[in-house]
Amino acid sequence: MIETRVLGEGDWKMWRELRLAALAEAGYAFGSQLADWQGDGDREERWRSRLAIPGSYNILAMLDGQAVGMASGVPTDHDAVVELISMYVAPAGRGHGVGDHLVRAVEQWARLAGARTLRLAVVEDNKNAWALYQRNGFRDTGELGDLMPDGVRREHLMAKSLVG
Repeated sequence: MIETRVLGEGDWKMWRELRLAALAEAGYAFGSQLADWQGDGDREERWRSRLAIPGSYNILAMLDGQAVGMASGVPTDHDAVVELISMYVAPAGRGHGVGDHLVRAVEQWARLAGARTLRLAVVEDNKNAWALYQRNGFRDTGELGDLMPDGVRREHLMAKSLVG
């Protein structure tokens, strides 16, 4: 059974452990790099502040008591638009519906927060993520997002209407 745990600043160690694993195992999928969060970047106050983004919703997915997935919902500068970020499912959680569970949890939070649109950014070559998001009703907006750390690839923006 998949359980959702909502995180606060005090849960930074759990968040840190899974986030570092995500950046190590699937760094190709994130705008952040593992090196950015290690060494001088690996500070308690930095992890706490990441979980304290005003208006954010940070969750872990637990499978049989083990943290196997993470995601966040964060407000944007656009009215009634929130963004799904930091989405990751560890290998132990893949094939169990953890990704769908996380997306639905962030979507439910977004609706309760009054958002009309949920958006996200995904790299073109992350086929599993594309399939997950499309299966959950997200569509490619045709807009390009940030340049990835490799300096070559760009994120693609996807969005889902929460109206109706």
